[in-house]
Amino acid sequence: MLGCWLLVLLMSAPDIPLIDFAPFLTAATEAQQPVAQAVFRACHEVGFLYVKHHGIPQAAIEQAFAQSRAFFARPLAEKQALAWSDATSNRGYVGIERERLDETQPGDLKEAFNVGKESSARARSEAPPVVNCWPEDATFQPAISEFFQHCTAAATRLLQAFAIALSLPPDYLSARHQTHDYTLRLLHYPPLTTLPQPGQLRAGAHSDYGSLTLLFQDRIGGLEVLSRQGWVTAPVIPGAILVNTGDLMQRWSNHLFRSTQHRVRLPEETGCDRYSIAFFCQPDAATEITCLPSCQSADRPAQYPPVTAGDYLLSRLQATY
Repeated sequence: MLGCWLLVLLMSAPDIPLIDFAPFLTAATEAQQPVAQAVFRACHEVGFLYVKHHGIPQAAIEQAFAQSRAFFARPLAEKQALAWSDATSNRGYVGIERERLDETQPGDLKEAFNVGKESSARARSEAPPVVNCWPEDATFQPAISEFFQHCTAAATRLLQAFAIALSLPPDYLSARHQTHDYTLRLLHYPPLTTLPQPGQLRAGAHSDYGSLTLLFQDRIGGLEVLSRQGWVTAPVIPGAILVNTGDLMQRWSNHLFRSTQHRVRLPEETGCDRYSIAFFCQPDAATEITCLPSCQSADRPAQYPPVTAGDYLLSRLQATY
């Protein structure tokens, strides 16, 4: 375990910038423009950035990790009783090798638990309610639900910075994320007990599907980002979270913002558990993703046909499982 930790501390990610997001917490509008410009450079050149002073309490992050470790320590039968069933709801437990983020390679050596925003049907004509598959635990649901809300607030602030960076009104993007139909994903990469198949990783190379992702890592590490120079390690930076742009943001911005491939490599020490938490944001399902007005010109025509956010997300999830 110590060997894994030391490996991460010695690595660095010079290609991924660290940005102080404090002006978006204090509403210091005069200081937001330089931050937005730094965000633009990071999203345009790398597609990843570290953010400090993001507004999510450290205690809430630690509590979410504690709940994640406790959940994945449960017997397999208990976890399978909460199993993920379909791409439409995208909730519940996903077993080891069930998902292939790289569709050309064997299943990923990880397990996951997905949580989303819950809804209730108030009229017969409305869609059926969407609920999560909560384990029988008095502390799990409150802690994870609270963390979901913290992440939602942070994502709204980031969308404001993205909008300013793209020369849009500050609320342009957040106004198209009103339903908060996001996915919070707890992830566990167990120790390797058998020899992996050829090409098999803890998480295969992929890009994210939505607009942006917040990523929280433990100290073990293993995440790699595909930079212009090749794969670089993206270790944990104390007090910062990792943010990346996804496919829909790349389409929306006409490639001004990159949706960058990333993966989780096999561990150097086979006995190491790894935990991470991802918060995936996507626009409201009915939002038409067509080239933003500030991202096209006669010299830069739109590269993609319009697609609704919901249809795109569903198609990607169906291809992954």
